[in-house]
Amino acid sequence: MEKNIEELTLLLMYLTSWEEEGYAADETGMLTKAKFKTCWKGYSFDIINKLMDEKFLYFSKHKNKTVSLTPEGEELARKLITKYIK
Repeated sequence: MEKNIEELTLLLMYLTSWEEEGYAADETGMLTKAKFKTCWKGYSFDIINKLMDEKFLYFSKHKNKTVSLTPEGEELARKLITKYIK
């Protein structure tokens, strides 16, 4: 059940996210412009922390209110759409 809650939380975060521009470090450590899916942290902090530990989320520029999905988090969320919605 816990895994389903984590998955559904990530899916809801993805579905309610918006796109922001910022900078991210590439493989060499150079900063490049990037777009991020960002959402509000209106979910269980325990679940958010687990998703961060699993590298599906990271803090956005407004650390106290929002988080951003990592590319891996976005990919998993798209797969979860077919698991839970279709």
